Amino acid sequence: MTDNFVVYVGNKPVMNYVLAVVKEFNSGASEVVIKARGKAISKAVDAAEVSKNRFLTDAKINGITIGTEKMISEEGASNVSIIEIVIGK
Repeated sequence: MTDNFVVYVGNKPVMNYVLAVVKEFNSGASEVVIKARGKAISKAVDAAEVSKNRFLTDAKINGITIGTEKMISEEGASNVSIIEIVIGK
């Protein structure tokens, strides 16, 4: 899978990510991965569900991967949850 078909979720509104997912499918992607960390995980789930239920009714969730990444900051190391949601047509 190329990085062209990955949508990274951050602080923007959910609809920004939904439109990014729809745009990837419209440009020929057969699968799109939605990735998020920490507090953005719930936004990633929302983006996947809105994309699948409202805009891409023929799409389905092909896989969900969860895990933990070690983040190193000025305060030291901490663990951050991550999620990857794969949507396919």
